[in-house]
Amino acid sequence: MKATMKDVAALAGVGVGTVSRVINGVRVKDATREKVTAAIKELNYEPDEYARGLKTNKSNTIALILPTIWHPFFSEFAYFVEDELSERNYKLLLCNSDGNAEKEKEYIQMVKQSKVDGIIGITYSDVDKYISANLPFVSIDRHFSEEVAYVTADNFMGGKIAATELVRRGCQKLAYIGGTSPYPNETNNRKQGFYEFCLQEEIIPSTLDMFEPIAHLEERLLHFFATHPDLDGIFAVNDFMGLKVIEALKKLDKYPVKDYQIIGFDGVKMAADQPFVMSTIVQPVHEMAYHSVQTILAMISNEDFHKRILLPVAFQEGSTTKAINH
Repeated sequence: MKATMKDVAALAGVGVGTVSRVINGVRVKDATREKVTAAIKELNYEPDEYARGLKTNKSNTIALILPTIWHPFFSEFAYFVEDELSERNYKLLLCNSDGNAEKEKEYIQMVKQSKVDGIIGITYSDVDKYISANLPFVSIDRHFSEEVAYVTADNFMGGKIAATELVRRGCQKLAYIGGTSPYPNETNNRKQGFYEFCLQEEIIPSTLDMFEPIAHLEERLLHFFATHPDLDGIFAVNDFMGLKVIEALKKLDKYPVKDYQIIGFDGVKMAADQPFVMSTIVQPVHEMAYHSVQTILAMISNEDFHKRILLPVAFQEGSTTKAINH
């Protein structure tokens, strides 16, 4: 005979309402949640998701909008978001938007139709007018307005750290290389942090800042380096841009550490047990996922939440900068 919620409550020694709260991801004491979870497992209890959804007007599903799943940083973020949601009995619906604003609007509409309960979004498209204060939406790395919650790494400090580390390693001719999105986002602060440190040190950095989407990237990089042959320290807006810089400079017979040093941003690895692809500013991906999930579920439950969460970054030495004694 199929176990019921009453059976779970009796075995765990709690009320039916408490079992319901645990199943629906509502906060209860850790000890209580553990008892209920153990009872569910022992009885092999399976909630009727469809009936529960009709009763609560909730799907227990969160949509995650990503620009692409091909980028290791976004894939890692999705992994941790799914893991955090699973711990709270929520499912993940993944949207690979590929920068398509229409796709993103469709997912926002799904929230309004109660097909998903909320959205965690990394979006650089023009969806501002569809995001409102009463829509459960947590933005990552983009600040829409004071009414929309967002979670971000400290991009400004990351740029400052990158400049600091290059100078510590003896670099004197610095450059920033990046792309600028037509839509304001926190990643633009990486350049600002880099500039602030340079100016404090009375260093005038060279700059190649290209509007996105970037066309003819390799040609532009080669032209930039041909006209700036003495650069010895480079900060790339992200690790993938850094890898493109390295490829371009190889064609000019210049190599990392021997001829120049370069630091990227994101902390990209090709696999969990692999080293970072280059010296980099590491974003705290797991913590970003944790706070994103905590915030979206608090919004759904009408609990208090922080509208702005800024998380620290750290420099990770890799193969593209000189090692120094600490």
